[in-house]
Amino acid sequence: MRYHVTLPSGREIPVDVTHLPDGQVQVSVEGRTLAADAFGDGASTHLRLDGRGVELLLEGATPDVGVAANGRRFTARVESDRARDQRSAASAGPAMGEGLVTSPMPGRVLKVLVREGDEVQAGAPLVVVEAMKMENELSAARSGVVKKIYATPGATVESGARLVEVG
Repeated sequence: MRYHVTLPSGREIPVDVTHLPDGQVQVSVEGRTLAADAFGDGASTHLRLDGRGVELLLEGATPDVGVAANGRRFTARVESDRARDQRSAASAGPAMGEGLVTSPMPGRVLKVLVREGDEVQAGAPLVVVEAMKMENELSAARSGVVKKIYATPGATVESGARLVEVG
């Protein structure tokens, strides 16, 4: 999956993350493949890229991520291609069916982040689905009220399964 990391300077760096069949992770930064290892506890992730350590701190609201590297600490914006596509679709205006959030691929529901009746803004995270060892945070395409929740944490879902409806 491709991620776009925007540094405080405004410089954007493309990062490709590939999960290999043996469970290893391959990381390519600006086209350069790096030896990578990652471990964490959910609140922070420690990365070793080509032998150098980087700590990612999950602080604030996504997609902003705290980074501690080489004794410096800063915030970077990290967005996947999928999140960018959703944000772009949300800003393009109303479309048929945009209030229905479906699973982009088969997986397992990790978290439902809203309740029926909640008021949400476009881009607000609604549900987290794990697929292919990756957590995918699915967001509202438009502002509105959560009309119906079809998903429950722990449930296995197919591609295209209804998860949340925003009206």
